[in-house]
Amino acid sequence: MRTSPEAIDEATRAPVPPPTAADGGPSPEGSGRDLIGGVPGGVFPAWVWKAAPFVVGAFVVAGLILRFVARSELWLDEALTVNIAQVPFGDLVDTLKRDGSPPLFYVLLHVWIDLFGDSNVAVRALSGIFAVATLPAMWFAGRRLGGRTVAWLAFLLLTLSPFAIRYATEARPYSLQILLVTLGVLALRRAFERPAPGRLAVVALVTGLLLYDAYWSLYLVGVTVVYLVVRSWRDAEPHPARRTLAAVIVGCATFIPWVPTFLHQLEHTGTPWATPIALTTATGRAVIEFGGGFVPAGWLMGPVLGLVALLGVFGVAIDRRRIELDLFTRPVTRHEAAVGFGTLLVGGGIAWVTAGAFEARYAAVVLPMYLLVAAVGLLAFASRELRMVVVVALLALGLAGGIEAASVDRTQAGEVADVVNSRAAPGDIVGFCPDQVGPAVARIVDADVDMLAWPDGASPEFVDWTDYAERNAATDPSAYAQILLDAAGDDGTVWLVWAAGYRTLEGSCEAVVTALQGARPDTETMVTGSDEFYEFQSLTRFGPREP
Repeated sequence: MRTSPEAIDEATRAPVPPPTAADGGPSPEGSGRDLIGGVPGGVFPAWVWKAAPFVVGAFVVAGLILRFVARSELWLDEALTVNIAQVPFGDLVDTLKRDGSPPLFYVLLHVWIDLFGDSNVAVRALSGIFAVATLPAMWFAGRRLGGRTVAWLAFLLLTLSPFAIRYATEARPYSLQILLVTLGVLALRRAFERPAPGRLAVVALVTGLLLYDAYWSLYLVGVTVVYLVVRSWRDAEPHPARRTLAAVIVGCATFIPWVPTFLHQLEHTGTPWATPIALTTATGRAVIEFGGGFVPAGWLMGPVLGLVALLGVFGVAIDRRRIELDLFTRPVTRHEAAVGFGTLLVGGGIAWVTAGAFEARYAAVVLPMYLLVAAVGLLAFASRELRMVVVVALLALGLAGGIEAASVDRTQAGEVADVVNSRAAPGDIVGFCPDQVGPAVARIVDADVDMLAWPDGASPEFVDWTDYAERNAATDPSAYAQILLDAAGDDGTVWLVWAAGYRTLEGSCEAVVTALQGARPDTETMVTGSDEFYEFQSLTRFGPREP
């Protein structure tokens, strides 16, 4: 019997449809069909369906483990985050003014470090816990979007999302942002169903927390406000949209005390390290990164997951072999797709126009909506067997990408620090050019040496992004080299940790090396920077002054 697209779309539109075998409820066999749903075709033998829950369970366990496994040392952003989080609360605002970030994650990490310490495992575990907490939130969001089948599919896609695994293993605010956005999707849908005061309060709370966690949330909240205004105007019953809009505005109001700091950061910090990219490039990069990045599994999973997400917006199953495209989009995913894509469009567009930065990690703000839409897109495969093949393929690719994300060496800092710790002597000086290579290495140097960062010999634990480009342009590389030489004296060795190619420092660190070589001919390259690392550093030794 031919199933109409209207009937399928109407079934997925209901907030909580009846748990039938067709939508993922108990099947007659009580087997793996429960997780997949769809129309049975009789292609797979019964044992395949009986084994399916165990296979899926193994994938889930692997996804959970990968959220707490990362062998790399902390790279710049992580080490800098940990260092900022450990300053006294009274100094946090001034420190963040020079960094350019909002405070929520740093406050939480400060408390976490007080309880569990600042080891690599400890500081990353906080992000891992946020990532695990996102999984049940995603299930409930998916259930409200399209029933139990969508709930399980969204849960599975998130469990083995290489992007989610990557940021679950980094001491950065993005895993918390993914959790808050997922809770926000759930809170908005609950508020639309019944805009009771408690539900609206949750919307306001999540809105405020998002703004204090990461600044790209500003784009998400702005697009959401526009969406709610349109709904308030167009809906036959506008009260839910209007009340939800009021709750979002209340949440935005909680950000007012931080606005002066935000404006200072906007004027003086920004992203001087970034190279602007076109909006189309930013969108393509986000799609690839959602699939695991620029590795073999990512090159395959990214486009496949993107195609499935497009089916979630436009595709409707006709029968087991045919999919119809609705160019006016499917109502069930129209709003998540519009807000998610709108956020990426606005954020990437502003970055392009203002010559600002777009990094794939900024797209964390749209990941939950992307995966929810993709989960609905899997319903376009009406055949249970075909849907299962696609799901297992995505999980296998996600596992491969997740292993890569968790195991990749993100920084060469460990190799550099090992040499300094084994070879440097008291009285030696370690310099860092640019200062951006300082936090990761300085964190793990335990030799009895003084460490002085570009451009003025400050502590390498922090990077002051205030008017960064102007300060670098005004610094004479030979002056910084002289700071290192004066600190080392005639008998001390200078160890320079450096890297070429950093934006706003073109040629500066190479000039520092040249100046040091002129003063200390006894020169030896101890570590050569390698592009096998996300963050690479070289280490050059300049021996004591010759008599």
